[in-house]
Amino acid sequence: MHRLESHVDTASPTYRAYRDHNLALAAELRETLEKARSDRPQHALDRLAEQQKLPVRERIELLLDRGSPFLEVMSLAANRHYDGEAPQALLVTGIGVVNGREVLVIANDSSLKGGAWYPITTRKIVRALEIALENRLPVVHMLDSGGANLHLQDEIYANAGHIFKLQCQLSAEGIPQLAVVFGYCTAGAAYTPTLCDQTIMVRERGCVFLAGPPLVKAATGEENTTEELGGADMHTSISGVADYAVDTEQEALGLARDVVGIWARREKSDSDRREPEAPFHNPEELYGIIPDDVKKQFEMREVIARIVDGSMFHEFKPHYGDTMVTGWAFIWGFKVGILGNNGVIFSEAANKATTFMQLCDRDGIPLLFLHNVTGFMVGREYERRGITKDGAKMLMVQANVTVPKISVLCHASQGAGNYAMAGRTWDPRFVYAWPNSRSSIMGPEQAADTLTNVRVAGLRRRGEDPSPDEIARITSEVTTYFEQTYHSYYLTSDLRDDGLIDPLDTRNTLGMSLSAVLNAPIVRKPGGVLRI
Repeated sequence: MHRLESHVDTASPTYRAYRDHNLALAAELRETLEKARSDRPQHALDRLAEQQKLPVRERIELLLDRGSPFLEVMSLAANRHYDGEAPQALLVTGIGVVNGREVLVIANDSSLKGGAWYPITTRKIVRALEIALENRLPVVHMLDSGGANLHLQDEIYANAGHIFKLQCQLSAEGIPQLAVVFGYCTAGAAYTPTLCDQTIMVRERGCVFLAGPPLVKAATGEENTTEELGGADMHTSISGVADYAVDTEQEALGLARDVVGIWARREKSDSDRREPEAPFHNPEELYGIIPDDVKKQFEMREVIARIVDGSMFHEFKPHYGDTMVTGWAFIWGFKVGILGNNGVIFSEAANKATTFMQLCDRDGIPLLFLHNVTGFMVGREYERRGITKDGAKMLMVQANVTVPKISVLCHASQGAGNYAMAGRTWDPRFVYAWPNSRSSIMGPEQAADTLTNVRVAGLRRRGEDPSPDEIARITSEVTTYFEQTYHSYYLTSDLRDDGLIDPLDTRNTLGMSLSAVLNAPIVRKPGGVLRI
């Protein structure tokens, strides 16, 4: 491998302007994350204290090994939904280390709305369990929820069944699950602890039952206390639904650490590794490299040089298909094959990517996709040269590689370019996005032109002649809609990615993600590589 050269002029006005823009975006992201994680009314915190309950993040801190990192995912779920009343979808999810073992944590946040489930809450749990299943990560469920928000029950019910199915699939794969019951697990949610291998319950607060005392009385006339019907002592001494009863949350979390410590350690998948080395080029310079508009281009090699070990990179086909950068590098000691866009995808770029992915798949090397793409090239010349066929070959290979895939939306990620670069719908193990990134079927300007022409033509077919003001109104409506729905904050709120990250945090996020994906075996594909 060779060290990438950098041609960034840190004294240029353009660099300084980009840096100021991206530093502001990073500050906004930090503020937004802090608000979603910690901004709770005092009366909500007082209520937790009265119930002798810890805030969700204190629970997680007590569970994890002291000083170990926590890779939180989907941190801004529901951030732009439900009028802001369900920050983080009232759920914290992430990957951390417990007793030396990497585990996935799913923890209800009962500080607001009693930790009620919203539609995005169920989708977030489903996505977290998919991450656990794909990467063979043990799961610790930290349960404390008032149940489904019945005003939105149709959407919740439509997705909630996937939660229990995935729990069954985790069990079938021999992936351990532990439930720690801090509060109510009612109706369908009662199946979460009972589908786990082991369950810890806190006395006088943790309860598991299909129907609570009021519903039981209404349905059968039978009267019960909460503890009689589904409390910790009943379930650990009579029903056998739970395994351990404890008096405090601190005791429950200490016991949870002991239980995880009993689980067998998993050997990570065999992969080419070396001692980690910090990038040679300063990662903080990413702020001055990324443009202040997704319509502006930049050199992806400058990004690669600031996230890989030693800024060392072995480039594949460096002089062919130059709108696609491909090559091998190490990130925190883990070997990866990198595909990065330098703009639109031409046939040559697609063919280079296709061959490169086959090489990585043959050798069991995880793939990292760095998005900066507006799609595949269009036009008569390119159609005659087979751009659709070449794009289809890239899609076919990308869809069927067996190695882990991780994507980072660094800038634009639009149209079929998003699909080809392993966007969300192509099932990469993780998808992250920078706050400057934008993703949609096309850009707002192109969409506004296209849809305005379509709607104006429709009006004229009906004999109407729209005025310039009417045409301007149509254009404004379409542009506003696209600018809202292709924004990074809207997309992450709707779980189109696994989290917005500060560009400066990319290297660490990728290192932890690569460590997680290697918990699952990598099956190398036999055979040669088709040179396209």
